[in-house]
Amino acid sequence: MVAIVLLVTTSGGPGWLAGLLGAAITAPHLAGPFIARPLDTARDGRTVIAVACLVHGVTLAAAVLLYPYAWPLVTAVLLAASGLVGPLLTGGISSRLPGIAGPDRRSQRRAQGWDVATYGIAGTVGPSVVAAVAAWASPTVAALVLAVAVIAAAGLIRLLPYAPPAATRAQAPHPARTLGLMLSTGPLRRTLYLTMSVALSVQVLPVVAVASTGTLGVGAAAAGVLTAAYGVGGLAASMLIMLRPLPGDADRAMTILAVTVAAALTLVAVTTTFGAAVAAYAVTGVLNSYFFAATLAARSEYAPATARGQVFVWIGALKISAGSAGTALAGTLIGAGAHLPLLLAVTATTIAAAVSLADRSAQRPRFWFQS
Repeated sequence: MVAIVLLVTTSGGPGWLAGLLGAAITAPHLAGPFIARPLDTARDGRTVIAVACLVHGVTLAAAVLLYPYAWPLVTAVLLAASGLVGPLLTGGISSRLPGIAGPDRRSQRRAQGWDVATYGIAGTVGPSVVAAVAAWASPTVAALVLAVAVIAAAGLIRLLPYAPPAATRAQAPHPARTLGLMLSTGPLRRTLYLTMSVALSVQVLPVVAVASTGTLGVGAAAAGVLTAAYGVGGLAASMLIMLRPLPGDADRAMTILAVTVAAALTLVAVTTTFGAAVAAYAVTGVLNSYFFAATLAARSEYAPATARGQVFVWIGALKISAGSAGTALAGTLIGAGAHLPLLLAVTATTIAAAVSLADRSAQRPRFWFQS
């Protein structure tokens, strides 16, 4: 998205067009679950992901190359096609962790720590590469670098271990039925709404970081230090998870970790010095990575084998949508004060954790009624 926005703005395009084309590559993620069924039914799921890489890269390259010459609608359609397969690249790869790490739960959770790290590295390195290449050459070249990278990834996907299909087309549920299955299965239902609430909450931080620099007595550029502290904390946590995987029940861990994320966001809200704010952002990054690892474990361990790929993509797509809503909400409310988005974020995550606790308690067997 950074590359697309830079492409439009540096060529003299209006801000509304930059926002529209940026949204064109992210909004279609919500439709990803409706094309995710082949992840569970294809003879070789690696082929599905590799084809998605090729589609993503080719349509992104075509969009940026045609932008100066074609109607903006053509660019938007190409970017939408690129974004549509995005969930297959994220949730699709994550859904293959059991086949890579083996059946041992500890090994799988160690692999999930590495998976969390890859998200953090990509989220940090990607925009940095775009900014550097755009400054050295142009935003078009920066976007083409990304396109070439994901096309190369299509070949690397083939190096992952082969895993037989989890289900036949008759056995694998359709997308709507998969969503219904998730909503009716306690651990998956809790994974869904906890993931969405935490994603919404932590995505207010980049906006809050920019708005809070004045009250912290530092320049606007220091917002980058705050967001970097959040990223470094997340990466450090993912390394710790690889060394010491999360123990115990993932369902219970998600609720506990959601509460700790809410507490960390409260800490961000009450800090009044820049040093304390850097520490609070780093702690939030640490706890969010632990929470993310717990959600990956829950998706892997509670999803039925016949729909595991779809479950990963469903939750990933809704997580991205919730995160985008959090950023939009923060941008809308930040004018009323930097603490307001944080207050709503803490409230949303706390409520979700409380609902999760009540939800799990309601499903617990009432043995004391037995004679």
